[in-house]
Amino acid sequence: MSAAAFWASWCSCWRCGCTRPGRFTSPPAPSSSPCSGLTPLGRCVSESSRGSDSWKRTDPISTRSSRGGLATAPLRAFSGPTGRFGCCRSLGLSVRGRSLRRRSWRSPAFRSQSPACGCGRGETTVDTARASSSRSELPTHPQGRASVNLASRLLDAAMDRLGRRQKQAIAAVIDAIVLPLALWSAIALRLGEWSPDVQRFWPAFVASVVVGLPAFYVIGLYRHIIRYVGTQFAFAVLKGVTVAAAGGGGGGDRVKLGGLPPDATEGLWVLSVGYVFGTRYLVRVYAETVARMPESAEPAAVYGAGAAGVELVRRLRAGHGEAGVSADAARPFPVAFVDANPALQGRLIDGLPVVAPDAIGELVEERHIRQMLVALPGVSHAERRRVIASMEPHRVHVRLLPDVQAVVSGEEAPTLRDVDVVDLIERDPVAPMPNLLAGCVTDRAVLVTGAGGSIGSELCRQILALSPRLLVLLDQSELGLFDIHRELVARADDAELGVPVAAVLGSAGDARVFERVLGDYGVQTVYHAAAYKHVGLVEQNVIAGVRNNAFGTREAAQAAIAAGVSDFILISTDKAVRTRSVMGASKRLAEMILQALQASQPRKTGAGTRFSIVRFGNVLGSSGSVVPLFHEQIMAGGPVTVTHPEATRYFMTIPEAAELVLQASSVANGGDVFLLDMGEPVNIRALAARMIRLHGFTVRDEAHPSGDLEIRTTGLTPGEKMREELLVGNEAAEPTEHPKILRAFEVFPSWSELAPALDRLQAACDAFDVEEVRAFLGNVVEDAKLGHERGADVIRLRR
Repeated sequence: MSAAAFWASWCSCWRCGCTRPGRFTSPPAPSSSPCSGLTPLGRCVSESSRGSDSWKRTDPISTRSSRGGLATAPLRAFSGPTGRFGCCRSLGLSVRGRSLRRRSWRSPAFRSQSPACGCGRGETTVDTARASSSRSELPTHPQGRASVNLASRLLDAAMDRLGRRQKQAIAAVIDAIVLPLALWSAIALRLGEWSPDVQRFWPAFVASVVVGLPAFYVIGLYRHIIRYVGTQFAFAVLKGVTVAAAGGGGGGDRVKLGGLPPDATEGLWVLSVGYVFGTRYLVRVYAETVARMPESAEPAAVYGAGAAGVELVRRLRAGHGEAGVSADAARPFPVAFVDANPALQGRLIDGLPVVAPDAIGELVEERHIRQMLVALPGVSHAERRRVIASMEPHRVHVRLLPDVQAVVSGEEAPTLRDVDVVDLIERDPVAPMPNLLAGCVTDRAVLVTGAGGSIGSELCRQILALSPRLLVLLDQSELGLFDIHRELVARADDAELGVPVAAVLGSAGDARVFERVLGDYGVQTVYHAAAYKHVGLVEQNVIAGVRNNAFGTREAAQAAIAAGVSDFILISTDKAVRTRSVMGASKRLAEMILQALQASQPRKTGAGTRFSIVRFGNVLGSSGSVVPLFHEQIMAGGPVTVTHPEATRYFMTIPEAAELVLQASSVANGGDVFLLDMGEPVNIRALAARMIRLHGFTVRDEAHPSGDLEIRTTGLTPGEKMREELLVGNEAAEPTEHPKILRAFEVFPSWSELAPALDRLQAACDAFDVEEVRAFLGNVVEDAKLGHERGADVIRLRR
């Protein structure tokens, strides 16, 4: 490196007093201008140009040394086409600034491939573009916590270092002051003199302390944490003050040096209660409103100044909100309310200002808001969607309070969740019809296969609440089965439902196991949720996918017929329609098996098993869902990946999916295919962009090269479609008793034609002939395009 380039990589410390930052992996050009000194915000700013590349980035950080001393050091970091870079000179300090709060300098993500920096600390220079920086390394408000009073910081630091007994001693000293003060006030009020001659009452002053402090200690007044005081603390104060007042009131008489004026004892009691409570209340107010923001917290505003919002603020101030904060999200520290009620705007609630929604931009800028907590009980889905949309331009992390009543009642710590697709899609959640939910469940023995999965477990929860005679869980995952069985047993015991829950470890595709379960438990309704559903994995494991999804369904269905099961409901997928994947083809083949078996049974007399099929879109929160992946990528600093900019998907929630299954089974005639009216499909790239903005970041693209996070297109994976469909044929589906549940009429082969074809497919699977299996699926499943179609195994379809 030339001398000029080396010098250009240093800050001109003689102007701003900043410490030596060391070298950077990509230093500015030799023509870099020297440091421009301290800005009004106390930042060190360096600028340079290298062709069309502009380099400018500095952030101040406040640090606390290992000995507890406070210091402020500007951190130089350049941003350009290859990312931002920072130096390790603050290694070993507890960084309080926003830019470095979340991740340790010693963490692997901060290890660079560059040479050691000039400070001699080792290879710790950071390339954030390469290291996928976290939220804290993205541009933030530089002032952060600069508005916090220095005296408040020092007092907080001192209090943090005090042990429990030291704090109790301080409380005792304060009580030793306020008890005589209360006595003096009582005498002054009784005698009507502000400067009474109190020398003759000194035994009472001594007695109030000598009697009061031990009484407070014995009663347990000093064991209460002031921030969390409640009814028990109030009773302790009343008992302790009563003893102290009795001691002070009779102190003069006991030493025969004169008693208190008449009625002064009553005044002493009242004033002592007020003073003791008052000192504790002032400490609590300080802890909740004056104390500095915790190092791990971010400034937050609460949207909604009603009972839910106020209680949320109080519990977050008291430290109860940490249970609702995920590991990758900073704890919110409320600094303001936002409310649309004009009567509240401009007022202070619990010391926080209330601003109008149209002033959010100014609030974010002035108070450096990083999180917006939405606490709006009882609002409609459309109103919540409008509120969330109004936050997108302001670069705040929007989080929602789902269980408002639990917070208001104080039952548990508030659990904050990130915005999900259900909060963004232009349709309201589909409400169930109670009479349809119970049709195939109440007073029946119900079996759920795949009970440990995301859909199966939610089915079990809802079935349990509908009072079945018996609930049987079947899964081949030991861990999943153990977890859901333990949860359901606890629920049944807590609610005193009296519903026995049995857990069976095994595969639904094992005919002998399935027949034994049906016979032993007298099962009447089967919900078949067991399946391999991840497109990419099944593409790589074709034989296992076909055996589990297609042949597992065949074995289970035939066993159900033999056992006289009344209803058999298959949970299918929209990927079965005009599929491009082995997973989708295997699920469509499972549908065809049930349709053919249904047609082969004499259903007119009520005999036989009634089969029905339910098709889902993408289920939010299920394993493999795109939304948790987006959240993980955003919190990791990006990039956020989508397969194609024009790809679209339908979305539904897990409760909606389970309710659809339960209701569809009640309106089935046999061989029906049911689906949910899910409105318009959602563009995946647009969804990713909105989630980025609602996490407080901006999208980086050609139009906005300085944005925070990139949306990267990876290309469609094998077997993936651009757009998902719900209907095999071109015919429109018809509504059922539930207006949002539709019934489709589709073509399918007869069992006499399908059964021999399945035998040939079974032989190909037994021979592990993957090419033959793919070719069979491509020819038998209508409109399937798997890339291996041949002119064989084509069977005739019928209605």
